[in-house]
Amino acid sequence: MRAICYHNPRCGKSRQTVQLLQEHGIDIDIIEYLKTPPTFEELSDIIQKLGIDPRELMRKKEIAYKANELDDKTLDSKALINAMINYPILIERPIVVANGKAAIGRPPEAVLAIL
Repeated sequence: MRAICYHNPRCGKSRQTVQLLQEHGIDIDIIEYLKTPPTFEELSDIIQKLGIDPRELMRKKEIAYKANELDDKTLDSKALINAMINYPILIERPIVVANGKAAIGRPPEAVLAIL
């Protein structure tokens, strides 16, 4: 089985998720999303697979969230997705995509549901 993991190596939960996938024998394509942010289409697809609103994928305590007034409820999905592309630190992590589904690794064991 193969999975994609949008990973931040400085994040403990992200490292734990990668380790968990490896322990389960999953081949992982690791994308360090801070260095290589997803495209608009990729992030839209991930959000659709997660079944959530874009704002639910955002780290609201980040400086970029407040500085760009992303708490503005009038912002549409396109604006929120573009903000995450421009400021990838805003994207919740880790995200695992496998079997046509996606899961956020918080806790890391949450990704097992899509394998």
